[in-house]
Formats: sequence, structure tokens, C-alpha cells
Amino acid sequence: MFKNYFSIALRNLWRNKGFSAITIFGLAIGMTTCLLITLFVTDELSYDRFNKKADRIYRINADFFVNGNAFKERYTPSQLGPVLQQEYPNVENYVRFIRQGNILVKKGTTTLVEKNACFADSTLFDVFSLQMISGDPKTALTQPHTMVISERMALKYFNSTDVVGKTLQTDNVATYQISGVIKDVPDQSHLHFDFVRALSELPESRENGGWMSDNYATYVLMREGATGAQLQSYVNAVTKKYMEAPLQKMTGSNFADLEKSGGHFGYNVLPLTKIHLYSPLADEAEPSGNIQYVYIFIAVAVIILLIACVNFMNLSTARSAGRAKEVGVRKVLGSQRSSLIFQFLTESTLTSFFALLLAVALAILLLPYLNQLSGKHITLEAGYFLWLLPSLLVTAGVIGLLAGSYPAFFLSGFEPIKVLKGRLNSGFKNGWLRNSLVVFQFASAILLIVGTLVINSQLNYIRNKKLGYNREQVLILGNTQSLWIHARNFKNEVLSMPGVESGTMTASLPTDMSLNTNIYSKDAARSAGQVTGVPEWYVDADYIHTMGMQMASGRNFSPTMPSDTFAVLLNETAARLFGFNDLNEKYLYADGSRPLKVIGVVKDFNAGSLRNKIPPMVFRLRENPRVMAFRIHTGNIQGLMAKIKSAYEAQPGMSGQPFVYSFLDDDFNRLYIAEQRTGKIFISFAVLAVLIASLGVFGLITYAAEQRTREIGIRKVLGASVTGIVAMLSKDFLKLVLVAIVIASPLAWYMMSRWLQNFAYQVKMNWTIFVLAAFIAIAITILTVSYRAIRAATANPVNSLKAE
Repeated sequence: MFKNYFSIALRNLWRNKGFSAITIFGLAIGMTTCLLITLFVTDELSYDRFNKKADRIYRINADFFVNGNAFKERYTPSQLGPVLQQEYPNVENYVRFIRQGNILVKKGTTTLVEKNACFADSTLFDVFSLQMISGDPKTALTQPHTMVISERMALKYFNSTDVVGKTLQTDNVATYQISGVIKDVPDQSHLHFDFVRALSELPESRENGGWMSDNYATYVLMREGATGAQLQSYVNAVTKKYMEAPLQKMTGSNFADLEKSGGHFGYNVLPLTKIHLYSPLADEAEPSGNIQYVYIFIAVAVIILLIACVNFMNLSTARSAGRAKEVGVRKVLGSQRSSLIFQFLTESTLTSFFALLLAVALAILLLPYLNQLSGKHITLEAGYFLWLLPSLLVTAGVIGLLAGSYPAFFLSGFEPIKVLKGRLNSGFKNGWLRNSLVVFQFASAILLIVGTLVINSQLNYIRNKKLGYNREQVLILGNTQSLWIHARNFKNEVLSMPGVESGTMTASLPTDMSLNTNIYSKDAARSAGQVTGVPEWYVDADYIHTMGMQMASGRNFSPTMPSDTFAVLLNETAARLFGFNDLNEKYLYADGSRPLKVIGVVKDFNAGSLRNKIPPMVFRLRENPRVMAFRIHTGNIQGLMAKIKSAYEAQPGMSGQPFVYSFLDDDFNRLYIAEQRTGKIFISFAVLAVLIASLGVFGLITYAAEQRTREIGIRKVLGASVTGIVAMLSKDFLKLVLVAIVIASPLAWYMMSRWLQNFAYQVKMNWTIFVLAAFIAIAITILTVSYRAIRAATANPVNSLKAE
């Protein structure tokens, strides 16, 4: 019997090739989108789960709000981890990291810049699941000047993984003996380890005290059965026991004083598996994800798949008139309703499985495009198929049953007498459910269109917003700390080149996400309420001018005034924080220093990302050659870069050193790469949603025109114009689109308002966005409907009437 159902289903699909193609292609697009988003979401949710003890590992983050200034970071005092392990048995182990970032590594006569370097405790391998290829994980990081490297770095520098005992020179001065080689850390990790040096060689890691200095990223491994809530209670207790007294000495306030004034001082625990998607910090070691985007993409996948299913239901019920006589004859010949339902469900399920085959092929073809958009390296590995293949088969079956359920029950319920007498009314206007589904399709598509427009508007706002500094035509040179005592000579040599307007040596740039903080007080006695932590930047006298910043009051640093060594500049936010309305004999006090005179106030500028508000900032005068920035103005950038590179390599000891450079505007754009990728993905999915909805409308207008063939012929004979007939066929669809616009607009406004809350500085959603989205939806509907309506309106009426 099933073979008979299968054969009839195939015949019906083949007999109605146009309908079948539209249905299968629409479902396939929906399934493809759902499959690609599933791969993306699975990748996002799998971060750090390769660690066997992932559910027991936590990172400790700082969270302060002291005297009106909030500060959050992923660092803790050096002693926090050791004390937690010593005093609480449920803390099984800990590992600390410091100086996470880039490293200079010598290869032959050339020095290369490498990423993913750090110092770490020897307990690294007890906490994290890092597979050792060679070396002993128990002793690999116990001795000073030892290093563990990744497999790919071993192959890069030695063409072998059997390198234990060999040495590498780093940062131009230190030589490290390789004590181990580990397997490359999976992509789905918020931390990657290519060069791990022994933390034990740093004296500060072994010193007691220093509770007010946060420099270490601390990860804690809890024993089995212990919870994160327990760890949080331990951290709170240690914070109060060891940090309250130093805090009071430094700020003049204890924990109770802070709480009375609405402040707090503490550390929060964050599960390892939540760091990638849930971390609220802007200075993560590597770019993190956002759980909001995961939810958005899941919603998009469901919406697009529902749109595709709605297409199937709509087209099937629209064809009811074409299959009504078939149902009537079958019932007269004795077919039971259950048999008819099973027949129609077989057709819908078969359609779904054909769509699945096409969807898998499309997903394989489009996966590289998804990787390019998302910046990921998703591959269809064997492990995926263990759960993905059964999931796909079940999904296809469920879609086939659900999408075909209404048409099956609807068609099988026709009364044979009415059908065979031609009394079945299946016109477009009477299909209230079908009309509702069309509204759902276009409302969903409009939601995605509005989302795309808002995301792109926010990105354009970010690109064009006045930041308080000029990021155009600013060349950034890295690795300039390698110049040592020759840094100033090199800077002056570059300044003498045509096309270079100004230059600065600094440790901080406006695009930096990490801000070094120091404690400042308005009085030397550090009275309660007068002390707070403020981000501190060391700059030279040329910094403000080179960055295109403006002075709000006072003056800039001057290289001709030695007293400026004990002076500071504030930005406007810091001036307001300290209550400095004027600069008349205003001073700040840092720990262990003489009074620092406030000589000027810099106009506020956006430091870091526009997701965050402008922080208070203190500028100190000091040349720091970590980076150099030059404002240039030339029509021959390549020629100028060649001259600068030549001068760089000609400096003593710089032969073979990496010449690292970027432009400030490119660095700024990289801060928003996640939003840029989201915008591109949203555009792609919005196009797919509109395409599926358009396919459905095309199918519906096709069948609506077929049902009204005789009416159109009579109208033409009586003198109706082509325009009038097209308008007659189109108006019903346009009414549905207008209803969809009314429903979707407030939903889109609410959802995108929530998304914009991620940014401290955001574009305002105005009515033009919704008008543009409505125009796009209406235009697409008109184009889709008009093509088929014009064909029906221009057909020869003789052909339609002679059949009657």
C-alpha cells in the first residue's frame, strides 16, 4: 500500500512540475538557512567545551564602582588564586595568566611578531585540557625561562614537533628553552596558546600582598560537586578579609562606606563556558561573541523555515480547486478520508525530503560564504553527522507532516457531491487562513528588512560620528619599543620626511580597548569620597595635536617646561568627576607621588568602542615608544611607507626586525567587526526571506489567475484594460502586505531598540526606516504579482472562453 502512495505522490509532483519546483525550492532555501544557522550557533555554543573539566572552571572578574567611577576588567591580584586554594578545600586548583598578547620571536636572522603568548602557572595543564605531544605536563612550566609552544609553532620554527630542549629567542633579549609541545587549541576557545612561558620567573607572581594591584587573569577549578555560587561566596569572603583594609588606606572608604554612597568593590565569577558569549568586558584577550546575536540568528532560522512551510501550505490549499475533482472521484469510488490524508501527507513528506537533499547540497556550497561572512572556520567534520544527519531526517519529516497537515485535512474534507457539481468555492478572497499565512510571511520579511536597515544605519552612524579625534590619515607603527634609545632619533627622522605633518610616541591609542587604571585623590590625605580609580594614559607633548584632539581649557604639555613632568591633563568627564570647574590651583595626588598640577582639560573623545560611554581619563607626560603615530598628508603613501620602512631598518639593531604598521581608521573599523559581520549576514537572510515570500506570492497569483481565467476573459471581451485587470489581481495581495506592515513595524521597533541598547551612542530610529522597509515590501510584491498578472491580462480571451 505504501508503494502505491509513494508512486501516486511522485506522479502528482511530476504532473505539477511548476508547483513542485516552487515548493521544493522554497522549502530548500528555508532548510538551507536553518542548517547554516544551526552550524553557526552550534559553533558559538561549543566554545571552551573541549575542556574535560569545563563545567568546573571559572574566571574571576573585577567589578568596582568607587566614588562615581565604574570599572570592570578580567584581572585580579596575584594572590587571589593561591589564597582561595589554601583556605577553601572545594577549590581544587587555579591558574593565572599575565602579559597576554603578542611576542617577538627570532627565526634565523628575521624576527617575527606572533600572537597568543602569555606567562602562566605550571598548573595550566591541571586546569585546562591541553594535549601534550612532547614533554611532561607536570614539569613543563616549573622552571624559569622555559616555554611550551603549540604544534603549529613547532612546525613553523623547527619543521618538527620533537623540539624539547631546543631554544627560541623572544622579545630581542630573552632566550627560552622549550619544555613541551601541545596540540593546537581548537578554534572554539576564548583563549589560544602558542607561546606559554613559565610564570615562576616573574618575581611579582611569588610576592605576598599587592592586593590593590590587578594584573592577573585568574581561573579557578572547583572540585566535583562544588558550585559557582560557593566559589562566589569564597571570593567575597577573601575580598573582605584581605582587601578592605588596603582599600580604606588607599581611598579613605571601607566597604560599608562604599555601599552607603551606592558604590561597590568586588570580584565576580564567570563560568568558563559562558565567557565567549556572556562576558560583559570589552578587553577580552580575543574577540568574543554575543548571546544576543545567537538568539537573533535562532529566531531568524525559525522565521525563515516557517515562511517556507507557510509557502507549502498556501500553495497546496490554493490548488484545492485543481485537486477537488480528484478527491471527489476517490471518495465516490470508496476511498476513506484517512487514506486521502495519508496520501497527501506522503506527498508533502516526499516534497520535504526532496527539499532536504537540495538544502544539504546548497549548504555545502554556501558554507565557505558563511565562513567568510562570520570569520569562522566551520567544517562538516565526521562528528557533526552523528547528530546532524538524524536531526535533519527528523526535521524533514516533521516539516513534511506539519506543512502538509492542513492541506491534507482541508482537501480530504471536501464533500464529493458539491465537488462534482462544481459548487466548491475556493477563491482567493475566501481563504482566510491562507491570507493570514501570507500576512505572517511578509510581516516576518519586513522584520528582517527593518533589522537590516537599522544595523546598517548604526554602522554608518559609527563610521561618521565625530569622535573627538581625527582618525583619518594617521599611520600607526608597532614594535617601536625595539628601537630602545634610538626611538626619538627615528621619530625625528620620520618627521623630517615630506608628507609627515606630526608624530607622537605613546603607550595608548584611542582605539585601545584595554585601559590602565591608577588611583587618584583630590587631597593628599586621601579623604573618604575624594579618591577613585581613573584610566591613565602616558603621552608625549605631541600627542594631542597629532591625534587631532582639542583643548577645552588650559594648555597642552610643553617639551620646554620640565615642571610638566609633575602635571596632568584631564578630559572633560574626569574634570566633572573631580568637580573641577576651573583650573585655578587644582591638583591631583597619586600613590606615593608629589602633587600633580592640572594644567589643561582635553575635550571628550570616544576612547575604545562606542558601546561604552566616554570614561574619565588622566594624561601624564612620558615618552613611551610602545607605538608611534604619525599624521601624514601625501598623495604617494606607498612611497612614504617605503622611506619610513627604510629608516626603521637602518636604525642600530633593527635589521631583520618586523615592520608592523596599520592605519588608525582601519583599527577603528576593526572594533566593530562583529556588527559588520552581523549586518552582512542579516542582509543575506533578509534577501532569502523576501525571496521565499515572493515565491509563495508568485505561486498564489498564478493559481488565482488560473481560477479566474473565465472571469478575466469575459472582462476583456467587455472592454476591460490590461491595467484594470492587473489592478484587480494585485489589490488583494497589496492589502495583505499593508496589514503585514502594520503588524511588523511595532515589533521591529521594539526588537531593534533592544539591540541598540548595546551601544552607549546609537542612531535614532525614525519613521524613514519603516517607510523604506514598507516600500521595499510593496515594490517586491508589485513586481512579483505584476509579472503573472500581466501575462493573464494579455492572454487571448478566446482561448479562455472556448473551453467553457
